[in-house]
Order: sequence, then structure tokens, then C-alpha cells
Amino acid sequence: MAFNRKAKLRDNIEAIRTAFELGKAGRAATPDERERLARYCGFGGLKCILNPAATLTDAVQWAKSDLELFPLTVELHRLIRENSANENEYKRYIDSLKSSVLTAFYTPSAVTEALADVLHDYNVRPHRLLEPSAGHGAFVEAFLRKNAEADVMAFEKDLLTGKILSCLYPDKKVRAEGFERIEKPFNGYFDAAVSNIPFGDVAVFDPAFSASESVGRRNAAKAIHNYFFLKGLDAVRDGGIVAFITSQGVMNATRNEAVRLEMLKGAHLVSAIRLPNNLFADHAGTEVGSDLVVLQKDTRKEGLTEDEKLFIQTGIQNGVSTNRYFIEHGEQIVHTSAKLDTDPYGKPAMVYQHDGGVEGIATQLRELLDDNLHARLVMRLYSGGIRDARLQEQQAKAQTTDTPLRTEPTAEDLAAFGAWTKEKEQRLWEERTPKATDFEEATVVQETVQPPTAAVQQEAERTAVPAKEEKPEIEPPVMSLYDLFGFTAEERRIAQTGGKPRRRSNRPKLAQPRQPSLFDTPTQATATTIQAEQTAHTPTETAARPAYPVENAAGADMNRRIADVERQIREDEARLTAEERQRRHEEEMKPRPFDGLLEPHHREGSFVKVNTVGAGYQIGYLRDITRYGATFHPLDLGKEQREKIAAYIPVRDAYERLYTYEAEYHDEGTAQREALNTCYDEFVARYGNLNAKANVKLLMMDTSGRDILALERAENGQFVKADIFDHPVAFALNGITHVDTPEEALSASLNRYGGVNLDYMESLSDNSREELIDELKGRIFYNPLSGSYEIKDRFIAGNVVDKAERIEAWMAGNPHGEREKEALAALQEAAPRPITFDELDFNLGERWIPTGIYSAYASYLFDTKVSVGFSESMDDYAVKCGVKNAKILDQFCVKGYYRSYDGIALLKHALVNTVPDMTKSIGKDEHGGDIKVRDSEGIQLANAKIDEIRNGFVEWLAEQSPEFQKRLTDMYNRKFNCFVRPQYDGSHQTFPDLDLKALDRRFGIKDVYQSQKDCIWMLKQNGGGICDHEVGTGKTLIMCVAAHEMKRLGLAHKPMIIGLKANVAEIAECYRTAYPNAKILYASEKDFTPENRVRFFNNIKNNDYDCVIMSHDQFGKIPQSPELQQRILQAELDTVEENLEVLRSQGKDISRAMLRGLEKRKINLSVKLESIAHAIKSRTDDVVDFKQMGIDHIFVDESHYQNFFENSAFVGKMLVYNMLQYYIF
Repeated sequence: MAFNRKAKLRDNIEAIRTAFELGKAGRAATPDERERLARYCGFGGLKCILNPAATLTDAVQWAKSDLELFPLTVELHRLIRENSANENEYKRYIDSLKSSVLTAFYTPSAVTEALADVLHDYNVRPHRLLEPSAGHGAFVEAFLRKNAEADVMAFEKDLLTGKILSCLYPDKKVRAEGFERIEKPFNGYFDAAVSNIPFGDVAVFDPAFSASESVGRRNAAKAIHNYFFLKGLDAVRDGGIVAFITSQGVMNATRNEAVRLEMLKGAHLVSAIRLPNNLFADHAGTEVGSDLVVLQKDTRKEGLTEDEKLFIQTGIQNGVSTNRYFIEHGEQIVHTSAKLDTDPYGKPAMVYQHDGGVEGIATQLRELLDDNLHARLVMRLYSGGIRDARLQEQQAKAQTTDTPLRTEPTAEDLAAFGAWTKEKEQRLWEERTPKATDFEEATVVQETVQPPTAAVQQEAERTAVPAKEEKPEIEPPVMSLYDLFGFTAEERRIAQTGGKPRRRSNRPKLAQPRQPSLFDTPTQATATTIQAEQTAHTPTETAARPAYPVENAAGADMNRRIADVERQIREDEARLTAEERQRRHEEEMKPRPFDGLLEPHHREGSFVKVNTVGAGYQIGYLRDITRYGATFHPLDLGKEQREKIAAYIPVRDAYERLYTYEAEYHDEGTAQREALNTCYDEFVARYGNLNAKANVKLLMMDTSGRDILALERAENGQFVKADIFDHPVAFALNGITHVDTPEEALSASLNRYGGVNLDYMESLSDNSREELIDELKGRIFYNPLSGSYEIKDRFIAGNVVDKAERIEAWMAGNPHGEREKEALAALQEAAPRPITFDELDFNLGERWIPTGIYSAYASYLFDTKVSVGFSESMDDYAVKCGVKNAKILDQFCVKGYYRSYDGIALLKHALVNTVPDMTKSIGKDEHGGDIKVRDSEGIQLANAKIDEIRNGFVEWLAEQSPEFQKRLTDMYNRKFNCFVRPQYDGSHQTFPDLDLKALDRRFGIKDVYQSQKDCIWMLKQNGGGICDHEVGTGKTLIMCVAAHEMKRLGLAHKPMIIGLKANVAEIAECYRTAYPNAKILYASEKDFTPENRVRFFNNIKNNDYDCVIMSHDQFGKIPQSPELQQRILQAELDTVEENLEVLRSQGKDISRAMLRGLEKRKINLSVKLESIAHAIKSRTDDVVDFKQMGIDHIFVDESHYQNFFENSAFVGKMLVYNMLQYYIF
């Protein structure tokens, strides 16, 4: 059956409509709706959606063969727009659809069922199935028919197709994102990976591949089909199956030999079958060559078979590059006919056809797969038999060793163990516990190290069982390895130094104190706590009993039940033998799935508390965190350490919940703040400050420990609560309620409303409305066009001529008073003097002159009709001439060695003021090619002709009528000679908190200069600006005063000043001198180390400072939120689309190949931007992103410094898309 584009597009629209309806209703699909969803076929054969279809006028840009699909495409756009939350979401849907056009060719169900059937016949029945490019789920459906309970994870990058797939399989793990987003914990997880993977020379961003030492893996990331093979092999377990349908380029291309070798280093070739070109003809409307490649993972594989060597190599067959495996095994090609032809890109290729259609293809494919699997599939490897045999062999070798069993470590054991732990332990013991005085400027934040239980377990697995596949490298928190094993000081010395044990003496020795454990806590405090608890629970004999006691029956019953359960547990444990108790303990300490609530702030290595039987609980850490869950790793801790961590976890959780809530909703979060204070006070009451010496190392084991330690700051040698305990720090809680002067009321109004709001100003000040207008006379003017007052700096600025004319016209038809007359007079007085025609200097090609004048001049010059057009987006002229005469072809023509430049070509050069680069040949080289040099004579002649054209334009203008010249002069005046720059007068400002006496003593500054006052007033009014003053004119004081004034007036919540590293201390000293009572945070020299920088960032987050001062380098270390990166990416992609619109505006034809090329450019651009973002992120610290710090105004000192704009495209957009007010100095 032929591919009916119109019917397929209608099916797709109805499927998308159904998916939107199901999403809104929040329900599962009915059988009829599932049928509509299942008819979705993607847009691989519907490239018409690449054409514009926003309005009916876009139809003129469509090819005639596609016009019948235009109404349906318009309907598709309307459907998506109506179901999008905003314009950005609509663009994401459309961009996603367009990019899927390159690769969305869905596999016929007969082929997927053939693959599933044959694998099922050979007992390959995956319980964990991966589909990395699922489309509408053809492979998923085929394998679920064999095993409906299979754990399926399906990826689909197209957002709409992913939505449809989720509706078809709501109980499966459907992810509408790229396969490259799969998490590391899923490496080695799946039994099989099956798919029709995307193809094309589009790159994929995966840091694990781009940073790999393997050439094959690095090259694979440059082409999406190669990447999917290697990534799929990473995801399946040892013995697992990877069966992908892919383009012939994977096997044929010579440049992919390194990739194919990388595939077979850790996998067996089970099958490679070439499929006919007409496989997708009926379902996707395209004919393209493809291959089915089946691999079986084996990380212990040694060497290559002869067929595998052929699979790696590329040969030549019929003059076409072909994989040598198919040259030698022609029986592996499914076809009934073959011929030498071209591929879809016009290159020579062997084209195979099958007359039996899809069913015939599936039948032959089934036979070939059966033969291949029978010959090459290693079932013992898939079922785990070989793995078990290897494990038994390893254990047998360990049991047959001559070394006797020992229960106590020898000196050699200790030395070997010490060599393994030396690096980790050295980091731990060299760390200095911070004191309170350290935090006044910097805090030494220690790095997270790995828990001993995990480390020992990993080492045991490494030595006992050969590594099967790469696992994610997690660095969760740990205790001391020596403490864990109870090493004595002597055993520690042997382990660390590799020395021999000292000879023991028979003389008695006094008892020596044991080396304190990392988790030791003061026993006195513990005793006091226990005693207090015992006292609290001891009944007093003198207490009076009420006459009629009231008992909570339900609570009492619950307590009795809990007591009974705990008593029964104790009795059961008492009956166990020591061996049984040990086995039970070992079982409890095994990692297991985390069954608690996985919160957004949980990360790899986060401490969690898991309740067990009765009132018992376990403390451990999380590992292998994904969106579907995590693994809980218990820690074997003592009672004191377990209770301390159990008290710490609620503090951390309460803090993370509070900050996330206030940052997201800009709400005070009273309940969350009370919970944080309660949890913190309980912890401090029992164990002391978070930063106490006995607590720091313990809390640092948690991955959020650095953030939680920043909940305390040092003041006068003592730790106090951060501001977040008292009030929000992510946003300004209270607005301005009162001001002292009308000028301050005006600034507040400008900040809040962006203009003069007299009602608001009256509510803030003690003046009436009329008094405010009188006090601000000359600073605000009434604009009758808008019916409101405007500040002078904005009203008498810009195009004052046009503004005066419009006000004058309004006054002519409306009643008016003195305020309107004052406004008009001020505008007319500020208008520049008009420039006359004789004063103007005209040049051919100036953009303000209408192209019609250039067309008239060119027609006069060449004595024929010439039209000139201009594209603003391309900033280029286009010249067209219907009939060329002798003037164009002879008089104004320059003939070069290779080509001639006629008058039209020279006119275009004259319009943009360039000269053609002409070359000529002076002989032949050794290969027979021309030896080219610049044609100086030709260039000089062309330049003379261009000067003649340009000078002739000025003469032609002078010959025109006075009316023409006046119109041209008026056009210039109205376009350029009509603007007035705003004049800022800040003389009225008083700066209440500024300490001029201190500035005089320290810097000799007796008063603020008028230029500084004007600049500060400009910054306060505009919420941004550039201060381009010379060195020594006081820019540093401007920044400090402006930042403080904006904070004082409520115009800014948390301003930041960014300067050079060498100037940070100087800026901070100036600020501190000007405002001695201000609460500022700045980076000292110590804060430039990574661990202290994290502390510095957390201080910004958790406290409400008047100003934060840091260096350019530190500013670059702040990570950006994913939402911001997505907005930057979308903006960059939009600019690519604009390029086509420019070509369309010039009347150029846009081919389908250009549209496909555009989508490929957009995908590669996305990868490039992701790599840039990753590079920036890799240089940043693991702290909250910029958005959550609460910074809303930034002053950039020395903005020309190259490090600040090292990533100007990203930094500049970061400032804009964070909606920050920023100031350049």
C-alpha cells in the first residue's frame, strides 16, 4: 500500500489531539483512543511541516506538490498552540517536531515482531528492556506481547511523540528526552536494548564520551547512530543483547572503523543483516538503506573472530564503499533484486529491493536471524551461567591458596591495607577543624570522602569477582577506615608507613587512652543528657492525682502495642545465638532499595533515616539516585553517632524545604521557618553548634554538610544563626512604607511602577498630591498624550521633535492648561537646530536614504530601469535590472582574467563601499592548476569605476529640485537631528547613612562630587546604566553609594559588586568606610580557595546583606539554573530560524534540503551550547544556582576586563535572562 501523506498527517493530528485531551483529563486511554494513538506514524515522511504555516499568506512559499497539505499543517500548528502554556512551550513543540523529521522513520510491526519472536524462541525474554528511540512504540509493543510484565524504559526525544507514547504505555518508564540523559546507575542494568535508532551527522553531547581516552568513543559522539550503539552496550548487563536497526553508514563508512572496533571490544557479533531499501516505503514514505545489527555484551571477551574482523573493515564492491562482512556474506542481505544506483543524497550506492513487501521482508529476516542466533548466541552468557562459573572459579582459586586462614591482621596485611587507604585517609587526617574566628572571613570546608562500608565492599568485589561493567563513581560520606576496623595506634602506624611491628616488652605499662574515633562525642554531655531524660521520666511522689483522670485511650493503646512489639523483639533477639545475631546484622547492613520519600534535595551520598521494626531505625546514605528511586546503604554506627545524625537530618531537610519554598513562591513560609528553628534548636541543645569541633567532621560526611554548616555565621567569636532563621533571604519581604523627601518618593515610584505614580508617592510621603507636584516642578512634566506625569530625564529625551509635534496637535483639538503649555515649551526649547541641505554630506549607500532614491539614480546612470532593495537583517543591498544595455555591459564594465564585473555588480559594490577582489593566472603549477595572484590593474580600474558611480550620486542630488532637496533634508532632521540625550541632576540627594567624616580621614573625600551625584541619580532612576568615567573620578564610591541607596530605598533586595580580584579588598574598604554600620560580605584572599568559596556562596544564600562584593572569577563560578540555560538555548535556536526568514524576504527559494540542513544545524548548535554550559558548570562549585541566591542588582567594575567576558555570549545572556538590573563601570 502506497504511503498516503494526507491520511497519515490526519492520523497524526488526531493522535496528538487525543494525547492533549488525555493529559488534561488525567486519565488512561480507552480502547478507541488507544487505536487513534497507535495510528501515529511520526513526521519522517511528512517534511511539509518544515514549511512556514503560521498564517494563510505562508501558502505562497509552499511547493505545488505540498499545497494540499497546507490546511492540515495550519490545523496542526493551531492545535499545538491552543494546548501550549505559552509561546516558549509552543516553540519547543514545533522545534521538536521539525527535528524529528530527520530521523522519524518508524519500523513496520512485522519486522519488530520477527525480531521479538526469534529472540523469544532462543529464551531471550528480557525482564528489563531498553528502547532508546521508541517513536510510537513498535518495538515496545512487540516485546510486551511476549512478556507483559517487563520493566520497560523508553526514550523519545520528540516531545509530542513522547506524550503519545506515555498515553499508550502509562505503566512503563517513558521519558520524553534524549537517550543521552540516561543516568549512570542504569549502566549494566538492562537485559536487552532494541530500537530503530536515529541516524545522521548530528552530534550528541555526553561528557563521558567527549572526555574518553578511546578514539572510538570520542568519534561516536559526533554521529548519533554510532553513539547509540556504544551507549546501548553500556546500558545492558554482561550477556545482554543489543539489537538496533540503523543506517548503512554505521557499517559502510571507513571513518567508522574505530567505532566498530570499539563495539566489538566488549561484545560478540551475533547477527548483521542488510535490509532492503523499500522497508520503510509503505509506513514512512521513504526508501533508504538500513542494517540490523545484533550484539551480545561480554566484558571478558578476548580476541576477534574472522567475521568480526570483516565487520570492522570497509571494502569496495561495484565501486561503492561496502562493509566487508556483506561482501563476503551476500546471503546476509534481504532482497530479491539489486542494482547500482544513488542514495537519497545523490551518492553512488547499491540499492536493494524486495518484491514481497513488508511480510516478505519479515519472513526472510526471521530465517536469517534464526540461523545467526543458532550459530553465535551464547545462552550461558545471557542466562548468567558463564558469569556464575567465573565466580566459582575465582572462589576455588581463593580456597586452594596455601595461606592459612587468619582472624587477626598481620604486619603485611596492615601494610597492604594502608597502601590502599593512604590517599583517602591522608586527606581526612590533615584537615583542620574550623574555629569560630575562622568564619569571620573564611571557612575551611572539607571535601566529602567515601564511607568505609562502601569502600571496603568495592575493594572486596574488585579482588573477589572480576569487574563486569563500569559502575557510576559515587562519593558518599564516610567514617574513618581505621576506626571502622578498630585499628590500634600501632596497627595504624604499620598500615600508614609499611613498617615492621615494634618488639613487645614484658614490662607492665600504664593504660593509654585510645585514639579517639572520628565519631567520638563528649561522654559528659551524653551522661548529662541521659540523666536529664531519666529525671524527666521519673514519676514524682508528691504530684497530686486528679479526682477524675482523663486518659487518651487511643494513644495509650498505641503505646501499649509499641511496647509489646519492642518487648517481643528483645525476647526474640535474646533467644538467638551469637552466629544468628551476626547473620541478621549482616543481612540488615546489606544495601537495599530506599522505600522512603525521595526529595529534590537528596543527592548521591545524602544521609537518610529508615525506620525498621518497632521504634528502631537505621542511618545510611543514598546511592544510584534516579527519578525512579535510589539504593539505601546502611552505615554501621555506634549509638551516639547514629542519634546525632538522626537529629541532623531533620535540620537539613527543614532548611532545604524552606529555602526552596521561599525562592519559588516568594512567600515568607512561616510554618517551614518554625520547623527549621525547632529542629535546629533541638540539635544544638543536645550536641552544641553545628560548627562545633565535635560535629563538623560528622556533618561533613553528608553531601549537603557544607550548606548546613553555613546556617551559622561567626560574630564576635561566637556562632549565631543565619538570617534565614528569622526572615526570607531569597527576596525582599517588605516594600517601602515611608520616605523622607519627594525625590525619594519619586525613586520608589520609578522602581515599583516604572513611572510617576502620584497616588503611590502620596501614600509614602507626608506631602499632598499638589505639594508633590510643586516640589518636583522642573523634574516631572505632564504628558497629555499619556495623561500622566513623566520625569524630565525621560520626557525631554529621545525624539523631542516628534513628541512636540504630537503634543501640539493634541492641544489644537483639546482643552488644555498651563501644565500642557509648560511641557510643550520645554520640548521645543530642547529641540536641536535644523541642519540645511548644504551642511549635509551625502554618501551612496547610507541606510537612511530610501532605496527608491537609489533606484532613481541607478536608472538615470544606466539609462534603463534598475531596482535596488535592502535587507535590514542582513544589512545588504540587492540590485536587479531587467534589460542590460551598453552602459552596463561596456561603459561601466571591468573585465578580469576569470570573470567580468558589469555596471550592476559594480553598483552593488559601490552601495556597500567595497571593491571586488580580482585575481589572474601567471602560469601553471606542477599539478596543472593555475597559479593565481591578485589582479592589481583590474582592481584599480574597478575602484575608479566605483568612485565614478559614488561621486555621480552627490552630483545628481545637487541637480534635483529645491523641493526634493528640502524633503530629503527634512527626512534627515526628523530621523537623526531630533534626539536629545537625557540630563541627570542628582544635586537634591542627601545620602543619610553616608559617613563623610570617615571618608575624609581615610581617603580625603570631603563631599560627593556633582558628577557622582548625577550618576547615582541616573542609576537609581533607570535601574541600570553605564558609568564611563575616567580613572580617579570616583567610580568606586559611586558603586558603593548607589548600591547602598538602592538597598535603603527598597529599590534592590541584595545588590552585588563585581570587580577584579586585586580590587575586591579596596572596594570593600571603601564601602566599609562610607557606611561603617552596613552589613556587607566580601571575599578575602582566603576565600579564593575552592572549599572556602563554597562557604562564601552559602553565606550569600542564607543571609540578608546590604551588599555582596566578589571578583569576576568568583562570579564565573556560580552555576546557572537549568531553566536559564534552556531559555538561552531557545534564543540561540530562534536566531537560526531568522536566517531563513531573511532569505525569504529577499525573494530567494527555500528548498527542502535547506530546511533539513537548518534542523541539523539547530541540533548541532544545541550540542555545542550544552558543551559550553557543561564546561562552565565543571568550573563551578557544587552550590545553589545564581537564581536562588537572591541577587537582583549587579554592579560590574572594570567590565572591559577579558575574564569577565571570557564567555560573553553566556554571561551577557545570563544577566539578561535572569532579569537582573546591571550597571557597567
